[in-house]
Parts: sequence; structure tokens; C-alpha cells
Amino acid sequence: MESVTHVGGDPLVIENMGFAYSELTIFNDLQITVQPGEFLSIIGPSGCGKTTLLNLLSGFLEPDAGSVMLRGTKLKPEDPHFGYVFQQATLFPWLSTIENVEFGLKMAGVASKERRERATHYLEMVGLSGFENYLPLKLSGGMQQRVSLARTLVMEPRLLLMDEPFGALDAITRDDMNDELLTLWDKLGQTVVFITHDIDEAIYLSDRIIVLNRPPKGVYRDITSEIPRPRNSKETRTCDLFWDYKKELRADIESVAKSAVIA
Repeated sequence: MESVTHVGGDPLVIENMGFAYSELTIFNDLQITVQPGEFLSIIGPSGCGKTTLLNLLSGFLEPDAGSVMLRGTKLKPEDPHFGYVFQQATLFPWLSTIENVEFGLKMAGVASKERRERATHYLEMVGLSGFENYLPLKLSGGMQQRVSLARTLVMEPRLLLMDEPFGALDAITRDDMNDELLTLWDKLGQTVVFITHDIDEAIYLSDRIIVLNRPPKGVYRDITSEIPRPRNSKETRTCDLFWDYKKELRADIESVAKSAVIA
């Protein structure tokens, strides 16, 4: 089975978007465009609206003003064009690894033979061949997140939304998952919007990094990375550009945090 590549097509466009929780305005006239195949990271201190933004992109929340459009249409949670990887693996504990990966395909009516082939393919891609029949309880945290990633990728979405998917992992496993994600992204070419608190992670993974300001000010800074691809941990994380970006982004986040009004 060959991997599906999605580079090309229409951008994800956030236009004049506004959103509030009751009396608290989170975004006002937000404007962001994510190009097809781009890896965009969103960073900022707690309370700046990162997860809220991802939920607005996915259609879990509806904007009060403006729009979020992909291919000229609004995204909805059931839309097959995007996949969402949450902070926790959220696997069905009574289903095996391969049954968890197959679940979305089964709900979509894909025939059993095809969904087994596709699930097997993506489990191999995330390095879990041989663990098809394990229950989640028997897997480490990193392995559970690999299953969660495979379960999302098997649907072959054009847009991948990721909400701090590796935040709960230890440092070594997290670095391994970053490398794995870049390998998969290079093969599949999805547009990725990635939420993280980790500056190093954002710099290593991304084509572009947006620092969110405190609500409702939106984008504080938008940086396009000049670090060349392909990347590897040892070379990328020690190059001068990496450290320049890290210094700049840390200063940005500290500046936002000092003015933040939401814990």
C-alpha cells in the first residue's frame, strides 16, 4: 500500500474571526492563513487561546464572527478532510491496537479487508508492527500515542490538528515522537497545525511558528523558519538559527506572559 500525499490544494483560511466565552473575548478579527503542506506551530503561555483556536479550526466550536474555511467550506468535527490528535491518546481500552486504528474506517463503512490493510500499513509506519493484538493497557504512553496517531492518519486527512500530543511523555520519548512525526509528515504531506508549550519542539518541527498574544489580541508574532529540511535532532537543535529562534521566541512568550490576564 502506497502512502497518500496531500501537498497541493487550497489553504486553511481564518478570516476576521471572533470568539468569546460569555463576557470574555478570546479572539477579535483574527487572521491566519496556513498553506497546503505547511507545518505550523502555535505557541504561547497558558490562557492565550491555543486549544480554543484548535477547537475553532475543527468545528468543535463555532466562531461568533468571521470564518474558518478549507477548500471553500467550513470544517465540522465529522469532516473527513481533517484529523485531530488530542493531548491524551483516548483509545478504547477494550479494543486491541489494530481495532482502535480501524475504528474510524469501520464507522465510515470501509470493508473489513481494506480497513485491515490500511490499519496494518499505518501501524507499520508508526513503528508498531507486532503490537496489533495488544490492548492499550499493555502499551507504554509513547506507544499509545503512536496508536492514536495511526488511528488519525489511517483516515488520510488533508489537515492534521494536534493539541500538545506529546506533552505528557518523557523527554526521550517525546524527541523520538518528534522525529517520527517529521518522517510521517514528509511522506504524507498533510497540512499540520500543532499546539505546543515547548519552544524547542516548535522550532524543530515547524515551517512557521505563531506566538499568540493575550486575548483578544490574536497573533503576537509570525515567524517563518529558515532552518533547512530535512532535519535531524542532533544537527538542527545545535545550529545557530535554532538558538537564535529560541532566544527570540522565549522573549516573545515572556513578554506575552507578563501582560496576560488569564491563568
